[in-house]
Amino acid sequence: MIPLTDVSRRPAHFPIVTLSIILLNFVVFLVELARGDAFVTKWALIPQEISSGHHLITIFTAMFMHASWSHIIGNMIFLWAFAPVIEDAMGPGRYAAFYLLGGVAASLGQVAVSPHSTIPNLGASGAIAAVMGAFLVTFPRDQIRSILVIFFFVTVTYISAVVLIGVWFIYQLLNVGTVAAAQTGGVAYVAHVSGLVFGAVFARLFEDPNRIAGET
Repeated sequence: MIPLTDVSRRPAHFPIVTLSIILLNFVVFLVELARGDAFVTKWALIPQEISSGHHLITIFTAMFMHASWSHIIGNMIFLWAFAPVIEDAMGPGRYAAFYLLGGVAASLGQVAVSPHSTIPNLGASGAIAAVMGAFLVTFPRDQIRSILVIFFFVTVTYISAVVLIGVWFIYQLLNVGTVAAAQTGGVAYVAHVSGLVFGAVFARLFEDPNRIAGET
């Protein structure tokens, strides 16, 4: 399931922070392509360094980096599907803080289960998972226009947020055990779980009740 957009509501305000985040991610990725592995090694998060108290800035820088075109495009599609509505519910300032803190929580979750790993971690998916967690508790009944792929069958359909995000979360949980112990590259499922849990737990603290009350 690939989410495209929320068809149940439209943001009342222009999602300036979300678009800025998307633009920044693409700019950083182009810099990665230009500067190569040395740039990635310097600014990606390495759990062993974080657990020993070194290069803590990479907790932030890594969430704006990606490993490939498919990685960044996939992440930005998910971000655009859920973030504009959440930014609208929180307001630009609160949403920016929430996004960054969600990314930090996701990264620290990954570090906690693999403190001695020397594999670079990078990507926005942990922060995006936090946005999805916020969406899950705030607008669970919203219908999400999505691309559904079942083997060779592909169609565009509408799926409720609680089902789409719920299935995605269960998939992450089922893969936590094997990936947490891996010492080779792969998907950071623990970061995804940590990000979504952070988003679901803390979303209400960042949301503006007046903005949510004004939505239909």
